[in-house]
Amino acid sequence: MDNAQRRRSAGSRFPALMAAASLALVGLSPSVLFVNAASAASTHMGKPIVISTSENPQVGMILVSTRPLYTLRASKTPCTARCLKIWPEVLLPKGVSKAKAGHGVSAAKLGTVKRSNGALQVTYSGKALYWFSGDRGVGQVHGNVTDTWGRWSAVVTAKPAGSAAPQPTSGTAVTPTTAATSTTPTSEGIMPAPTPAATPTPTTTAPSSGGVAF
Repeated sequence: MDNAQRRRSAGSRFPALMAAASLALVGLSPSVLFVNAASAASTHMGKPIVISTSENPQVGMILVSTRPLYTLRASKTPCTARCLKIWPEVLLPKGVSKAKAGHGVSAAKLGTVKRSNGALQVTYSGKALYWFSGDRGVGQVHGNVTDTWGRWSAVVTAKPAGSAAPQPTSGTAVTPTTAATSTTPTSEGIMPAPTPAATPTPTTTAPSSGGVAF
């Protein structure tokens, strides 16, 4: 093959190679861009946690975020991995710095506390919030309990209707009695004056709300 033929053969292959390379780049670029965009979105964006209130007939007006929210009065046993499986922390998604105040909630009372792994846990009036794994909706409040990690209480913003005036418990009402007077005159013929009996003061016990009020 002479030099002229070699040049013609090489020239015919060069456009084909360039076209293949161009197609490969065109096919890969959208995929690469999509992956990068998705990665950025997952890192910098997230739906905010919304904290609202819901009325429970037994407990009162409570804080909820898909389920009731609780605070912990901690014992000497720290709430670590095993505890957090039962009592998940209310954590903000990545890229979100504060929870959103829903119906009945003061945004000024919402805050965060940073955990050891860098995650932000939602707080209300300075107290960290948790869910209880035994609740399945806002209507269930099963987490007012004391366990190894301390005392857990639903966050109550208002007591149930009718609980403002406590009712006496059974057996607290006391009927005052009147002392009997003597009907026998003394030797001087003077009847003694009756001595009134002391009237005891009845006591009452206020019903418990079953949560911690804020």
